[in-house]
Amino acid sequence: MVASMFRNVLMLAFFLLLNACAATGVRETVQNKDLPRQHELTKTPFFPQELYHCGPAALATALNAIDINVTPDQLVPEVYIPARQGSLQIEMLAASRRHGALSVKVAPRLDAVLKEVAAGNVVVVMQNLGLSWAPSWHYAVVVGYNLEQEKVWLRSGTFERFEMTLSTFQRTWARSEYWAFVALKPGSLPASDDPDAVAKAIVAFEKNSNKKDAYLSYDAAVKRWPNHLVLLMGLGNSAYALGNYSHATSAFRDATAAHPDSAAAHNNLANMLMILGDAKAAKLAAEKA
Repeated sequence: MVASMFRNVLMLAFFLLLNACAATGVRETVQNKDLPRQHELTKTPFFPQELYHCGPAALATALNAIDINVTPDQLVPEVYIPARQGSLQIEMLAASRRHGALSVKVAPRLDAVLKEVAAGNVVVVMQNLGLSWAPSWHYAVVVGYNLEQEKVWLRSGTFERFEMTLSTFQRTWARSEYWAFVALKPGSLPASDDPDAVAKAIVAFEKNSNKKDAYLSYDAAVKRWPNHLVLLMGLGNSAYALGNYSHATSAFRDATAAHPDSAAAHNNLANMLMILGDAKAAKLAAEKA
């Protein structure tokens, strides 16, 4: 009896804490002056999901939104696991990359999701529409919001424009530990200012992409974050892979200037200078490696 009452008290405390966190996140987002008050991507495609196929439907929505033509049925073998009656997050990201999209995880904040939507990027989110001890996992795509009304709109299940309050969305999304990502065309970048997340995404993307798409992504990222070592090294390597030796040399030179202690940057610069026939400069660069 006492144990049961104690469990009930703990459960009540958990729900009060969850609601308080959701309310705080919504209040901060609604008061965010940097966000447009409302925005909706009305032309986003819609694929009504079949039973348990919310993953393929959500991913098809995100990919078609950037003109990658693929159907949920085509994605089922790639992301749907019958034994689990669902799709794993890692498979959603991997399948997106295989189809030519740069997939970048979104920061675990409500304002970060809405910032992407305001920038024209639909956001795939994972929600738990059930309870923590009886989960009902679901993928949906955020396509719009209105801060004055505190509403968000999603392509979700069989609903083309499913409306949720921001607080309900925040709670159901929180149960997935705020998992979300955007799928972008090569050469496009997310709205967020997180170069490490972008660098990690491009490194994963280039394993499945062609050389040109990897180059386009690195080039765009370096233009926004010109001193980021991973991005500069990636740009140099992708330019080299395309045979653009002068651009590769320039990228590695920039890397050594921004990161003079990077042995890898000096070594790559030395290799490029040797290829270009400048043995003296190559020797000097190698000595700094």
